[in-house]
Amino acid sequence: MTALRADTTPLRIVRLANFVAPASGGLRTALRELGKGYRAAGHEPVLIVPGEHADDRDTEQGRVITLPGPLLPGTGGYRVLTDKRRVAAVLERLAPDRIEVSDRTTLRWTGKWARRHRVPAVMVSHETADGVLRTWGLSEGAARRAADALNIRTAHTYARVVCTTEFAEREFVRIGARNVVRAPLGVDLVERHPALRDPELRARHARVDETLLVTCTRLSVEKRPGTALDALESLVRRGRKAVLVVAGDGPLRPRLELRARERHLPVTFLGHVSDRAVLGALQASADVCLAPGPAETFGLAALEAMACATPVVVSMSSALPEVVGSAGAVAADRGDAFADAVEMLLGLPERERREAARARAECFGWGAAVDAFLAAHDASLPSRRYVPGGVA
Repeated sequence: MTALRADTTPLRIVRLANFVAPASGGLRTALRELGKGYRAAGHEPVLIVPGEHADDRDTEQGRVITLPGPLLPGTGGYRVLTDKRRVAAVLERLAPDRIEVSDRTTLRWTGKWARRHRVPAVMVSHETADGVLRTWGLSEGAARRAADALNIRTAHTYARVVCTTEFAEREFVRIGARNVVRAPLGVDLVERHPALRDPELRARHARVDETLLVTCTRLSVEKRPGTALDALESLVRRGRKAVLVVAGDGPLRPRLELRARERHLPVTFLGHVSDRAVLGALQASADVCLAPGPAETFGLAALEAMACATPVVVSMSSALPEVVGSAGAVAADRGDAFADAVEMLLGLPERERREAARARAECFGWGAAVDAFLAAHDASLPSRRYVPGGVA
């Protein structure tokens, strides 16, 4: 693998990502904020992603190159970069100083390209491989064996593997990888804040005597959105007046909507909410947010809710217990367990639980995240720390 060395000159950091759709949430947010941070630090970020049509434009996160990529069946809009020759030609023209890849499977070949061209490259682990494989139905043993084989190849291919949490790092520690570094993601503490709470918005979704639950997630198998409906059903069965608002889209949406109708569950499906101010107001107006994804290695949507002072119930199988700390609640991957956790949070004084959520989110600003990612690239750090909307 190509060794990284400290570099104090501005670097062209070419980033590649698959599985980014117009309705993407966490990954799109991370790519945007890191790109903005790299640019603010004086570097030249370039992002290559798949899309319906070719495009090349300058944005707030740097140059974004879109290459045509086919739709991946059954994913609800994800596209992938399948034309290796075309991607390689773009890389040749860009002559990157660093490469950052957010896909360990279909884009792993770019690590080999980087080694041939003596370009230091890092891979960012956004989801645990064995966690995703388990959500697809593999047994724990089979998922672990497949994940280990994949991760061994990944660790050998890239100069460094970036993990956002200790939880994400474990599967690489398990195989003895020695090139793993930790770099957390962050949350926009300026854009997401408690004052976004909107009584009128809340009243549109829940009556005064009802508990408003919100989940912001992609409606796909690995995110386990059905657990949120299970939790609501359990709460209603216990006699609690509660409603659920689902912000997100994906291939499971028709099945979830049918289930809600058949069981007469008070669920509102908003689809993908592209207006970030509206989404923030929804998160801030909820009583509790649910994050049921068992394979999450960080959980940006949950952290955004906490920045809005809304406590979150998270899957014990994910990295989120590490992220939310004592400011949220942890539950087994069952609806009744999530319902128990909701009840526990609602049993706390409202001011106490909301202040704790905001305080925990304040530990995860984007400035620290950008610094950590630049350090993983051995790139020079900014003289002033990046914060959304400016530098501090």
